[in-house]
Amino acid sequence: MKILVTGGAGFIGSNFVRGMLRRRPDVSIVTVDALTYAGNLANLEDVREDPRLEFVRADVADAARMAPLVAGIDAIVHFAAESHVDRSIEDGAAFVRTNVLGTQVLLEAARRSGVRRFLHVSTDEIYGSLGAEGKFTEDSPFRPSSPYAASKAAADLLVLAYVRTHGLDAVITRCSNNFGPFQFPEKVMPLFITNALDDQPLPLYGDGGNVRDWIHVEDHCAALEVILEEGRSGTVYNVGASNEWTNLDLTREILRRMGKAETLIRPVADRPAHDRRYALDASRLRSETSWRPERSFGDALDETIRWYRENRRWWEAVKTGEYRRFYDAWYGDRLAEQRGKS
Repeated sequence: MKILVTGGAGFIGSNFVRGMLRRRPDVSIVTVDALTYAGNLANLEDVREDPRLEFVRADVADAARMAPLVAGIDAIVHFAAESHVDRSIEDGAAFVRTNVLGTQVLLEAARRSGVRRFLHVSTDEIYGSLGAEGKFTEDSPFRPSSPYAASKAAADLLVLAYVRTHGLDAVITRCSNNFGPFQFPEKVMPLFITNALDDQPLPLYGDGGNVRDWIHVEDHCAALEVILEEGRSGTVYNVGASNEWTNLDLTREILRRMGKAETLIRPVADRPAHDRRYALDASRLRSETSWRPERSFGDALDETIRWYRENRRWWEAVKTGEYRRFYDAWYGDRLAEQRGKS
């Protein structure tokens, strides 16, 4: 089987590529990535010599580049996306281009080339904010709060439209918050771990009461592999491991496991339209497929902390340049605003 993986040099994409090459000797992979700020070829360093892996630097919104890459492909696994909520608040244009237009370009190329399966990797953020009780199901209405979430919701609707209009064999996954190795350190888990390793402040939004549902990236990738094979065309599958934590409790747990003081926690002004709680009902996935999460949250968190301890060179190289500019502008303003209120 020959698979095209978009966004394959990103966090989840590179973990998926690595896992497929390890477990599936029958698979060859063409990995496409534009290598913008969060795409990093170092994420694929340990598999770059595998003859079953081909890397192509390209923009998924470029139809002329995508059409020949899709030709002869059996399946597409579509990760490529601008994915950081804060950046989408600062400027949403890139999110519309990559997440909406890029998805449409791939769908059209898949339709014209007769691709057998299209797996679109989406997010729980399209559902918006959940109350104190209950969980989102695949039939929950879309209520996106950020330009990022709105762009992913639009992409989901495009995929479903291609299923209904053109008969494309496609499935959609919506996953909860991922964590694990090779995650770009603007996301909360690697940001707080790497800042704590250097005894730097951990910028915590608002009162820290926002709740997120966490899953280790390798459990997520295992679910994607199963859905690629077993999922029903036209079906949406929530992917979650039922690990809900408030941001404050998660921050305290990270510091406790690292032996660091809670004085590193630095409250900052909350971001606009910050969703209060996410939680996913993944019973459809569990009932229709063989997938189950394998990692306990505590063990996976320890493993993640250990990875960032042992891979300082990777994250120090990442936390420079464009990332540094955005971090200083975004969190610096919020820290200053918080100080002005105190």
